[in-house]
Amino acid sequence: MKIVIINYGAGNIQSIKFAIQRLGYEAVLSDDPQEIKSADKVIFPGVGEASSAMGKLRDSGLDTLVPQLKQPVLGICLGMQLMCNYTEEGDTTGLGIFHIDVVKFNHGVKVPQIGWNQIESLSSALFLGIEEKEYIYLVHSYYAPIMEETIAQSTYGVTYSTALQKDNFYGTQFHPEKSSDAGEKILQNFLSIK
Repeated sequence: MKIVIINYGAGNIQSIKFAIQRLGYEAVLSDDPQEIKSADKVIFPGVGEASSAMGKLRDSGLDTLVPQLKQPVLGICLGMQLMCNYTEEGDTTGLGIFHIDVVKFNHGVKVPQIGWNQIESLSSALFLGIEEKEYIYLVHSYYAPIMEETIAQSTYGVTYSTALQKDNFYGTQFHPEKSSDAGEKILQNFLSIK
């Protein structure tokens, strides 16, 4: 199985690569469109600031490539947010895969949310073998509201989407590579999706 992690300069790439290795697979880091297109599974990571990350995607033409991919794609954290229509962070237009706008927490909670939170209302093959109210690890100041494509949710001042799915596109607001056994299982589930 060929696994490609999109390398566009947006953080946490090595920790994802190591998490994949722990599952017994090798992942390639690449920004080459042909290599990404030829992958069996694509991981679209992201840690950092939305507008600069989108700038890097545009500079390399990946902003047009990613929405056209046909194989399973997993966006993580900022990667998931950039798959949405728009984010308030940096007043940034996203890739438009998920038709929702990402907004900043403003419900009297400490921002960013850092640490462990529970996921519930799980409804996807991504969560096979994962219990309701399992704990996962998050670091974020912005969130995607609940929508039709929500496949997991958490509450932090407001109930919001912690995972999204539309066709072959999956997104997790949380970091599976930092979410202990549950995160490892979620990554394994993603790699098992046909």
